Amino acid sequence: MKLRLLWFAGVLLAAPAHMRAQSDRIQAPASIEAGSGFSIHTAGSGKATLFIVGQNQVVKREVQMGQDIWLAPGVVHNAGAYLLILKSNDSTDTAEMSVSPENKPSDLSFLARPSRLPVGIHDGITGAVYVFDAYNNLITAPQSVTFELSNPAGVTQSRTVTTRNGAAQTEMDSTQQQGADKFAARTAGVESKRVVAQVPGDPCGIKMSAKPSGEEIELATEPLRDCSGNAVPDGTIVTFTETYGGDETTVDVPLKRGIAQVSMPAHNGAMLSSASGVVLGNQIRWEGQ
Repeated sequence: MKLRLLWFAGVLLAAPAHMRAQSDRIQAPASIEAGSGFSIHTAGSGKATLFIVGQNQVVKREVQMGQDIWLAPGVVHNAGAYLLILKSNDSTDTAEMSVSPENKPSDLSFLARPSRLPVGIHDGITGAVYVFDAYNNLITAPQSVTFELSNPAGVTQSRTVTTRNGAAQTEMDSTQQQGADKFAARTAGVESKRVVAQVPGDPCGIKMSAKPSGEEIELATEPLRDCSGNAVPDGTIVTFTETYGGDETTVDVPLKRGIAQVSMPAHNGAMLSSASGVVLGNQIRWEGQ
């Protein structure tokens, strides 16, 4: 007789190649929910060994054939397809069973990116959620997930998304106020939170003034703010440029207390300008004072 070799739980099992997937000598539920208790019916007499083989899980029981075998809740808990093998001295019988995740969320894997970004970015924040049951099985049945982003001023954005194959994703606008925003995802009473730091954007404009200081010109900006009114952080670079007689002199100065200032040579007719990144400030033609 042609044999099929099966290796489970460290035991080499030999079964006829024509062995049926479901035998009259062992009967199990076609499907159960992860963690559920269930019974397996066996027929015949004598002792046998029962193997329940599934996703990263093997259960072994010494049983008396002809009796029902009770598997307590929590024993079989990994979702997936299972093969049940009842091996006695004279026969090997099998049955198949599927285990689905609990349809009850117990944990969320919540990813929020980026963790830091400028204010006022449309769809700048991405939130992604994976929903798991109490046994860490991904719940593939649709679940309603609510995403909520709130800033320190109490302004809140909220969106509800239905999971697909266990996952849900959304995009949120970064708010108009700098600070640490709270980003939350929740479903069926389960919640996970992240913090997204929102920092000022680029300067909305640069207004520069010039005054004489001996043989030099003292240049200074007014306090720099982004287009939402947030103060641009200290350390932001402002580039001052002086063009005179075909020559160009540039100086990079970091903001200090919101202001950048520098001294440059005083040349009558010189053109003075300032910029920060792609933002240009006003120009001043120096005529001397």
